This record gives sequence, C-alpha cells and structure tokens, in this order.
Amino acid sequence: MNEDAGPIFRQVATQIENAIVDRSLAEETQAPSSNELAAFHRINPATAAKGLNELVTDGVLYKRRGVGMFVATGAREQLLKRRRSEFADQYLRPLMAEAAKLGISAREVTTMIDDWEGRR
Repeated sequence: MNEDAGPIFRQVATQIENAIVDRSLAEETQAPSSNELAAFHRINPATAAKGLNELVTDGVLYKRRGVGMFVATGAREQLLKRRRSEFADQYLRPLMAEAAKLGISAREVTTMIDDWEGRR
C-alpha cells in the first residue's frame, strides 16, 4: 500500500473498485476476504474489513451470510458513473475555467484535444 495515497482502508476499497472497473472482478463473483487482503498487503484484517464495508455501504459489494462478500449487479456501471463525475470535477471544470480566462471557447478546447490526440 502507498502511504501517500490516503488511508489504507480507502486504498483497499479503491483496489477492489479498480478490479471491478477493469473487469478482473466480475459482477456476482466473490470478492477477496478481509483476511486474504490483510495477508496480501500485510495489514490488519480490521483495516481491510473497513475498506470492504465501505463498499458494502456504497452498494458495490453485498454480504452473503456465512459465505463472504460479492460484487453487486450494476456495480461496474455505478463506479463508472461516479468516476466520470469525479473526472469532470477534477479535470474538466478547472480546464474550462482556465480556458475561459484565456478566451478559449469550448469548441477551441475540443479542437485542441483532437489535435493533441492526432499527434499521439
């Protein structure tokens, strides 16, 4: 785990979210247990459980009593929707605010992006 990336339990949750988004952890499949995550990352099982429980609270995972936690149906789409919104907040709003200060229209920004993509 990366000390600079926020609380460890949040890093555990993000790791599970990433696995769901990239489809390496499919919907309706079992998620790693808190003990498996704790052993893998060498962290306290309670810390791993806190990350998993955060995902249960968010509706990304659900518990099957006596069996474990599973990825909820629709979890990937839910995560993509949230992450797209976060992307807009983190990158697009500041980009467009700076463009406005410089007198660059949204159309010009789109052209710049298309030109940049063409050079890649």
